[in-house]
Amino acid sequence: MLQLIVGLGNPGKEYAMNRHNVGFMVLDRLHDRWRGAPWRTKFQSEVAEVVIDGVRCLLIKPMTYMNNSGHAVAEAARFYKVELDDIVVVHDEIDLPPGKFKMKTGGGTGGHNGLKSISSLLKDGYRRLRIGVGHPGRKELVPGYVLKDFPKADGDWLEPMLSAMAEEAALLAMGEDAKFASKVHLRLGPAVKSTGAAKRAQRAAAKAEAQEAAAQTAPAAEAPKGVAADAPAPHAPFVSAKEAETKDADKSSSPFAALANLLRK
Repeated sequence: MLQLIVGLGNPGKEYAMNRHNVGFMVLDRLHDRWRGAPWRTKFQSEVAEVVIDGVRCLLIKPMTYMNNSGHAVAEAARFYKVELDDIVVVHDEIDLPPGKFKMKTGGGTGGHNGLKSISSLLKDGYRRLRIGVGHPGRKELVPGYVLKDFPKADGDWLEPMLSAMAEEAALLAMGEDAKFASKVHLRLGPAVKSTGAAKRAQRAAAKAEAQEAAAQTAPAAEAPKGVAADAPAPHAPFVSAKEAETKDADKSSSPFAALANLLRK
């Protein structure tokens, strides 16, 4: 029995720590924990064979970029003639909060371009390990959000989760998805409960990204008609000292001024 464990992401150092690349991160951790064979190029991917507690697995990181991941996965699936339930796809999930994960078999793609590509080339029914990265709040902000690095605060939950998944990978390799999820949650323990800071940091990052996007798209403030947008504010007219004296003299010669002088006497 051969299991295909696929991690989704984008190739290149500039994407290595992106939220969208958490699938690659999981596979790298599995590879290290279970001492996989050296990575090599095959099926338009980086692949490595690994034996996890007696189960032969092939780790696959498609190098096709996220939107074309299905070509790599379908090629490997056809070559090894594996069943759909022998394929696990690890990917980021914006509909789960940071620090949460769920196992799922089949179903919709949730707008995930990597899953869309895989589902278009394989029949539905492959297994999925969905890792929550949170949502930026608005649909139009999602592409920029998932293509940004995890904030430093997310390391509080991400590192323990990667390690726990690697330790319990034997259950994943054997198709025991419910037990795998349960064991990982038990290993995380306090780490899962302490994601409050990470959630706050994620919300703050999402808010900052939304404000930045709004500032870039907001139209410039309109100036009043007939006034240039960068025109200085109008100043009071200049009055010379001589003009000021003349105005003061005019004021003193007025009937009201004469009456005031008479009353003062």
